[in-house]
Amino acid sequence: MSNHIVIVAERKGTTLRRVTLEAITAATKLLNNQVSTIHAFLSGSDNDISLISSAKELLQYGVHEVHIAKHVHFEPYQATIVLPALTDVISALQPSYVVIGHTSHGRELAPRLAAALHSGYIADVTKIESSADKISFIRPIYAGKAFERRQFQGVAPYVVSIRPNNNAPATIDEHVTINNPDEHIHQVNCEGIQLTSIVQHVVKRINEGIDLTEAEIIVAGGRGVRGAEGFAILQQLADELGGAVGASRAACDAGYCDYALQIGQTGKVVTPQLYIACGISGAIQHLAGMSQSRTIVAINKDREAPIFSIADYGIVGDLFEVVPLLTAQLREIRQ
Repeated sequence: MSNHIVIVAERKGTTLRRVTLEAITAATKLLNNQVSTIHAFLSGSDNDISLISSAKELLQYGVHEVHIAKHVHFEPYQATIVLPALTDVISALQPSYVVIGHTSHGRELAPRLAAALHSGYIADVTKIESSADKISFIRPIYAGKAFERRQFQGVAPYVVSIRPNNNAPATIDEHVTINNPDEHIHQVNCEGIQLTSIVQHVVKRINEGIDLTEAEIIVAGGRGVRGAEGFAILQQLADELGGAVGASRAACDAGYCDYALQIGQTGKVVTPQLYIACGISGAIQHLAGMSQSRTIVAINKDREAPIFSIADYGIVGDLFEVVPLLTAQLREIRQ
């Protein structure tokens, strides 16, 4: 078994997702000061000319070799179709670890990959601790109320999925020049892939804003927002902060916003630098999706709301008065 690391790269459109750059950082921690190679697996449609550009970009961020798998049915993404190509790459490289983002794609792909490889799998890792003799993986349990430290046993390769926003993204080293980058980009043979299902059309809400799971600032609304008009107020604050808007399940169930914004145990798990909870009571299901945020600000009229128990800063007041004031103050500062 080699000391190689394989990361599974994800893109949003033609842009590398932040979690991919975080996976490169995680891979360097797993190398544990050993001389090794970081490989990236990148998949997409066979007529997507931007894949080569993304591959060359990965090389600039510290990846040594990129393996591109192209197939007419790789877009839209389906884990069952991509899996055989990824498995072939791993079988050829025999890496020590495979690092995948704990995203909607990663949560589907990682356990399938571990089962196909008959290997260990640790999911939703928030921290990697390396020492001379062992590597430990920290992950939240019991809806974020506690953390456990786990280690792998048995035969590698091991599969790890990392929670977005918990590793610093890799950066481009401007002092490193890559000679002949095409020599480090390899095409994966996908001709023998057996298709069990084909997605003909995908209907989705177009979102040109910041990806909620990768946002460093989130302004979230709950039932107290009282309607779609209330979320427009939150959006103004988020725009001033350069952040994204999220919601509790109660707000989504009430029809105030789309379920794509839902944060919580049955929605997205986020770990931004700043989380502003507006009109959110703080049910345990919602806390499971945001309690690991670096700084939490709660705005609620009910001073007994559970959200205040985990908030770093609390404002007892009407969000329809407080949020516009915050937005106005930010605009003044910018002027």
